Amino acid sequence: MGGMGKIMRSQFISLPYPTKKSTGQTIIVTGSNVGLGLEAARHFVRLDASKVILAVRTVKKGEVAAASIEETTGRKGVVEVWELDLCKSESVQKFASRVDTLDRLDVFMANAGIMAKTFTKVEGNESQITVNVINTMLLGIMVLPALRASAIKYNKPGVLSFTGSFVHYVTEFPERNAPNIFEDLADEGKARMADRYNVSKMMELLAVRELATKMTESKKDGQVIAAVVNPGWPRETRRLMGSIFVVYIAQ
Repeated sequence: MGGMGKIMRSQFISLPYPTKKSTGQTIIVTGSNVGLGLEAARHFVRLDASKVILAVRTVKKGEVAAASIEETTGRKGVVEVWELDLCKSESVQKFASRVDTLDRLDVFMANAGIMAKTFTKVEGNESQITVNVINTMLLGIMVLPALRASAIKYNKPGVLSFTGSFVHYVTEFPERNAPNIFEDLADEGKARMADRYNVSKMMELLAVRELATKMTESKKDGQVIAAVVNPGWPRETRRLMGSIFVVYIAQ
């Protein structure tokens, strides 16, 4: 259990407090009404960003989060709340169109995601595949032009960040051998739900790696850094420990 042991040991390491300023920047964080997304947005506001957009499914919850950020940072008029439902590709496209109206976009953090224990189809695919992979990648690709334009205008690389997870390490991802991966994952009779979140995070990682390759090959102006970050095991997700250990031990 060397890999899992390393993960467990990492939970006792204190991370450095962010100090690099975000002065003048416009930053979008999806899934930002709670947890990692909320705290990331709070840091950006604290670090002097000009505009921080909370992209959330429920606007009222986003407004509560915005009020919390304003209270703790003492900065008013910086946070905006925009509706985004990653279960709906139409919502993704509307959101991306709204992004195109911004004067600048420096950082886009694709943090939102779901973990489901039961099989549910959303837009023809299992819900975690739709939300964590398909629509997350769709949105990332659709905001690229805005990131590139700002990178050119302000002579500073844009950042396209995806929240991944170490759990991609514990999946064997047998569906990768299917003639059509998405069809296989959409088959409820074949679904291995204890491992599905892990699979979705592996697919997200592979998709971002391919996107980064294509971005480099395109040689388009405006540098954008594409990255997948592993937040480790934050407090909000430790309730998932049981299912992850089941998959790991089974291997």
